[in-house]
Order: sequence, then structure tokens, then C-alpha cells
Amino acid sequence: MAIQKHTSDAPVLESVPVAEPQPAVESRPAESRSWTPAQRFWFRVAFIFFTVFSIPTTLDWYANVLSFDWLHLHYRDLYEIARFSPSLLRYFGVERGGGGEGGGRSPLLGYEDWFVLLGIALVGAVIWTALDRKRREYDILYYWLRTIVRYRAGIGIIGFGFTKLFPTQMPYPSEGLLNTDFGDFTAQKIFWMSVGIVPWYQVFTGFVEILAGAMLFFRGTTTIGAALLFGALGDIVFVNFAYDGGVHVYSSYFVLMALFLMIYDARRVYNLLVLERFTVPIHFYPDFSKGWLKYLRIGLKTATIAIFLVWFTWLEYINFNFDPYKQPAMKGVTALRGLYNVTEFRLNNKVIPYSPTDTVRWQSATFEKWSSLTFKVNKPTRLDLSNGGGAPMRDLNRTFEVSGVAGGRRVFYYDADTVDQVLYLQDKIRKNNRATVDGKEIAAGNARKNREKPEADQWIPKVALARIGSEVTRIDPRGYTTRRERGIAEETRPVKRNRMILKYSTTDGSRVILTGVDERKDSIYVVLDRVNRKYALSESSLQAGKY
Repeated sequence: MAIQKHTSDAPVLESVPVAEPQPAVESRPAESRSWTPAQRFWFRVAFIFFTVFSIPTTLDWYANVLSFDWLHLHYRDLYEIARFSPSLLRYFGVERGGGGEGGGRSPLLGYEDWFVLLGIALVGAVIWTALDRKRREYDILYYWLRTIVRYRAGIGIIGFGFTKLFPTQMPYPSEGLLNTDFGDFTAQKIFWMSVGIVPWYQVFTGFVEILAGAMLFFRGTTTIGAALLFGALGDIVFVNFAYDGGVHVYSSYFVLMALFLMIYDARRVYNLLVLERFTVPIHFYPDFSKGWLKYLRIGLKTATIAIFLVWFTWLEYINFNFDPYKQPAMKGVTALRGLYNVTEFRLNNKVIPYSPTDTVRWQSATFEKWSSLTFKVNKPTRLDLSNGGGAPMRDLNRTFEVSGVAGGRRVFYYDADTVDQVLYLQDKIRKNNRATVDGKEIAAGNARKNREKPEADQWIPKVALARIGSEVTRIDPRGYTTRRERGIAEETRPVKRNRMILKYSTTDGSRVILTGVDERKDSIYVVLDRVNRKYALSESSLQAGKY
């Protein structure tokens, strides 16, 4: 076999025999040597650290996996298998804080678990060193550690990437958001929307992440995959710090694993690309030539690829089309959709003239493609700083329309009785002041731990409820999952929210009249006239949901 060998004088073509790779358990390359004491010690630290770093450390994760209906999976089920990181502080009775990823701010910005794990790894390495003084190398154990880390990183980043490949992580701005003042957005919200308006760019970033993950499933492409992972997630870490995005810890999780995987070939890559020296990759791995080991390895790899690449693609396609995880899934009343000027507003039968400083009168209104009514008033509301509101199953709890938005923009979810033309509306911002993460109250705890029967809440008449139907079945049947059905039931418990009941009437949709009772139990009469506004943005056809 001819190999190009480059020296400092001139390239010379030499015939160099290349031996077939041999299992490390049987032989070692001639240039290999025993590890130094420092190398052995730091490997022991790394082995303990990254092994615990790469496996679920909470019983909730295992209980959650066992509860899945594998015949009716939601994409979020596989995503939750892929999405976990060290969570050790709970075992010491400490609530984790830090920059939006588990609560309030902390001096360590949410990385507390990492330092706890590092301390455990150092202590464990000292004990291991005392018990294993005669061992001269850990080549095979190093192989298995890299295998654990690369599969953990690969599965995790693929779960991350699919929400971008099918652009649901950062949705295209809603009509209400497009008509919200720029100064009323948080920096985080501005970043989300700047990516949301260019979904094909979001698709590209998702493709890069999935490609990196897929490469990590194969030993020969691990270094390239790790480099892609480092570049893609390193940028996300910086973006989250710069825009106060709140998921810097989880992004850093993959960056650290990528660095660990890149270290193995770092010296050889430097020799090849910088020093331009002839370089032969060296790999140690167990003997997989025996039948059962060979087929077990192939079977596990095939199953991983089938589940986290093939099956995940299908589930995310269904989610993108019929149940986008941040956008509401159900269609709104078609005749009402659009942007409106509020041309008349009466409160308790008294006309309230337009004034930009009035704290009661609506200034503008939108009916979204889905079941949301938004309007603006000159009265600030509690600022929702959740990470986009993407975890809940109920449309009412999907808060991407209000998260990161200030300035008096109100968003109400509605159930529509289209026979009597009545809207039953609930504010998407809850009345309490509890912090939220992914649209769920932190103080509420895990809903799975509290399965008591929901209390009756009869604010909507039974006749109207029968006409409205179940939220589980009001989307396309292809979007049905056991997780959605179970999640909607768990999220139906009464929560303190502002409510309105409004009757609507319209002929051709150009004018809509709303009459009824607002959240203060006052009667209101609102006349809305449609505005056919043209936007400078070129609206993409690649938007989630079928409305």
C-alpha cells in the first residue's frame, strides 16, 4: 500500500506496509508504553467523573422510562431519554440554582453538580490508586469509557438537534409577537425570534447537531463528530450567556464531553495538520471477533441508530405537523384569525375612548391561527422568564407567546363553542408569582407524584363542554399519543387564572364584535376591525402546525 510521506525537504513516496489492526488484548503497537503515574491517576479521575456524568443519576428518569407507552410514543418521550445531566445535589438536600436552569442565581451559575462530581471523582481516584498500584495501563478501560461518553453525547445531541431540524424549538413569531414593541422583549426572546424567522437556518443547525451525534456512534468518525459537537454547542453556550438564555449548563455538558473525546487524537491531529508529519492512528479495543460479542455489538449499534435516528425522525415529523411542542396544537376559529384595531371599547356600557395611557382599554388585538386571543393594554403583567414554555401538553400551558414579553401584552387561551359562538378564555399567565421552567411551576413539583383526581371546575357549562370536545381528540388523530392524553389529564387541575366569557359575532371577518364579561367581572363590548398589514419579513412556508 503506498502512502504519501511528507518531510521538511520534499515529499517522498514510500511503500509502507500497514498491518491489519489487532485486538489490544492480544498485542500492543510497538511504540506504546506504560502510562505514567500522573496519567493513570487522572484517568481514574476521568473514569469516575465521566461515567457518572454520562448515566442518569435520578430514580425519576428510570421511572419515567418504565411508564412510556412504547406503542404510542410522543417525540418528547425519546427526548427525555436523551436529555439528562448530573443531578447530585438533591441527595445532599440542596436545591440547585443558577441562571435559569433550576431556579435562582448562584455563585456557580448552575454548575454546582459538576464540582460535587469532581470532588467525588478525586476522592475515588485516590482510593482506586491505593488499591491498584500494580496496574501499568488502562487502554481497554479507556476504550470503554470513550464508548460510554460518545454514545451518551451522540444520543443527547441528536435529541437536541431534532427540535431544530424540524423547527419547533424556536417557532416563527406569532401575529401578536409581530405586533409587540421591540423594547418589550427580553434579550432571550429577541434571539429566539431572530432564529425563528429564518427556519431554514434553524434546520441547518439541527442537521449539524444530528450529524455530529451520528458520527459519535462510530469509532472511526468519533474525533470529527466531537469537533462538530464542540463547535456547535460551544456557540450555543456563548449565545446563552450573551442573551441570558438559561440553558448554558446543559449546552456546556456536551462541550465538556466533546473535549474529552477530542483529547484522544489531539496530539496525532496536531502532528498531521500542523507539523505535517506522517501519522498513523492508534486504537485499542477489545476482541469482538467471537460470534456472540460480534453480534451483540452489531445489534446494540443497530438498535441505537434505529431508535434515535430513524424512529426519532418519524416522531418529530408527527410532532412538527400536528402537535408542535411550543406552539398550541389546536386550530383557532378560522373566521376570527387576524390582526385588528380596537375601534370601540365599552366598559359596563360606558364608552372608553382610545388613549395610549389607559390601563383598561384594549389598544389592538389578534386572533392567532391557534386558539389564542392577544391584546395590548397599558398595564404591565408578570414577566414570564420560562424557557419558551415547551414542555406542557395542554395548549393553555404552552407559553411561548408570553415568555420573555413585557409591556402589557395579554394572551388568553380560548375554548370555542362554535354553535352559540361563545369563547371561554383563560389567561396564560397564572395569578401566582411562582417561577416557571419550561412552562411548569417549580413549586408545583413533579405532577406524576400527585395523581389525585382533579377537582370539578364547572365554569364552562356542560352543554358547551360537550360541543367543544376533548382536547385530546381535537387535533389530527396522527398526533395522538398516550403522553398527550396523560399530560392533559394531569394539567387539568384548577389553577388560579384570569378568565373571560365573550360572545363573538362576525359576518365576513372584517369586523368582529365581542360582548361578555372580563376577568374583573365587568361587562365589556369590543368592536374589532381587521387590519391587513404587510410585513417586511418574508414569511416562510416551513412553519410548524397544520392550522
